[in-house]
Amino acid sequence: MEKRGELYAGKAKSVYLTDDPDYLILRYRNDTSAFDGEKVEQLDRKGEVNNKFSAFIMQKLEEAGVPTHHAGLLSAEESRVKKLDMFPIECVVRNIAAGSICKRLGVEEGIDLNPPTFEFFLKNDELHDPMINEFHIRSFGWAGSEAVEKMKELTFKVNDILTQLFAAVGLLLVDYKLEFGRCKGEILLGDEFTPDGCRLWDAETRKKLDKDRFRQGMGGVVEAYEEVARRLGVDLS
Repeated sequence: MEKRGELYAGKAKSVYLTDDPDYLILRYRNDTSAFDGEKVEQLDRKGEVNNKFSAFIMQKLEEAGVPTHHAGLLSAEESRVKKLDMFPIECVVRNIAAGSICKRLGVEEGIDLNPPTFEFFLKNDELHDPMINEFHIRSFGWAGSEAVEKMKELTFKVNDILTQLFAAVGLLLVDYKLEFGRCKGEILLGDEFTPDGCRLWDAETRKKLDKDRFRQGMGGVVEAYEEVARRLGVDLS
């Protein structure tokens, strides 16, 4: 597969066209940002760790019946993915209160949420990804009712699969966000799953092993990602 021009560059990933119109190349960079790009740094090995981490998770999800865009690793920092028509929506599940929900609702970090909460956000950096609901989604035509229900169904299915996967290695899946797209009529998970886009805590100590280490200036960001990967059995060689 031949890599062609850059289609899109996000905060930490770049997407490239290929000679196959049905596939793209996703490159994970070492760039790390927080607070809508106000804090930006380069962290050695991060792109490679996230690429291999996400590939491992996508394989686990596919094996459990969640359709994804992932189509294989190409190199240390690149993966082959299916080209999707993306919905401009982020689906967020929270199993434990942390991050923005604590600030919005004035609740203490660390409260177990039973049942887990589900939130929609509009993917729009200029507007700081505002929270939206199903009526907004349908009224503005961002997705139809069937697609909304499918995204919710798949997001909770991912939660069931991954909470068990992480629990088996002594980790708590605190929260995460997912994005979806359509490919030939089918709705697929069209996102990464890495410690950049979720919160993971050690189950015993509640030590943070995710991007909050960067947001909060705790250091050891990539080392924490690598620790999670090693616990799961991700091959980082």
